[in-house]
Amino acid sequence: MSIYDYTVKTILGEEESLADYKGKVLLIVNTASKCGFAPQFEGLQKLYDNFKDEGLVILGFPSNQFMNQEPGSDNDIQDFCKINYGVNFPMFSKTDVKGKNAHPLFQHLMKEAPGIVSNQIKWNFTKFLVDKNGNVQKRYAPKTKPENIESDIKALL
Repeated sequence: MSIYDYTVKTILGEEESLADYKGKVLLIVNTASKCGFAPQFEGLQKLYDNFKDEGLVILGFPSNQFMNQEPGSDNDIQDFCKINYGVNFPMFSKTDVKGKNAHPLFQHLMKEAPGIVSNQIKWNFTKFLVDKNGNVQKRYAPKTKPENIESDIKALL
């Protein structure tokens, strides 16, 4: 299976096929607005602003699986991201990213880019870089700042 075989639900509740992103470089991130890493939204938005015209799309997937750091509704999440960080890259409905109920997209990402100790996502703001052909190229730890991924993104664009 390819990343393009998955369908996800947008933050507005609409089904969307990842096939819509064929030919784009993707940075897929599991997010949480009450996480200490939430200021990374600013860096993610900056990457998006700087490289969207060259083919980068950032996909944000809020998850409440790590210490209830994303307790709000999809509307609350969208408002928080826009008001506090000016986020205008695609955001999706709250999603399970680990465990037996993990969304099939995240099961695929974990299989294609396993973690150092385990394949499971260990915390918010784990990032996956996907090339223009839908191949998962790299996984980044939550503490990796968006600006530190820039050179890898440029290489794929």
